[in-house]
Amino acid sequence: MSDTISPHNWMGIAQGEMGIRELPGSKQNPRIIEYHSKTSGAFSSDEVPWCSSFVNWVMHMAGFNSTHSAMARSWLNYGLPLKKPRYGCIVVMSRGSSKTSGHVGFFWKKNTFSIEVLGGNQSDQVRISKYYPWQVLGYRWPSEADRLKAPTTLT
Repeated sequence: MSDTISPHNWMGIAQGEMGIRELPGSKQNPRIIEYHSKTSGAFSSDEVPWCSSFVNWVMHMAGFNSTHSAMARSWLNYGLPLKKPRYGCIVVMSRGSSKTSGHVGFFWKKNTFSIEVLGGNQSDQVRISKYYPWQVLGYRWPSEADRLKAPTTLT
């Protein structure tokens, strides 16, 4: 793993989005729709699962390629695998007994019986939530090859 890649850029962007939430009823949060724009899905609802859309958007804004997929488990093939988590790594988790659905976010910290993840679509908002370590399918870190050639500007 390359130590020249620092998580502070993407984690700063992700933290800046904390509190973004789904809007009630038929209203749509334009920021969540913007997250969706970084995936291949043409979603126009903030109620479509958006955890992967959030991670795609954050990584793109930080100057990295992403999976461009709205599927959380698509991140299992991204970058480099990690044996142990480190601050800012991408955490891919299972959701129930499904073999296809999941959840994805950024590793915040480890507690005695849980891990904390900064992510989107956690209680319908961007926030830090606790998960069980047994839910983790993998930890991933971007590689130098994942860097975008042209810088991206935050909107």
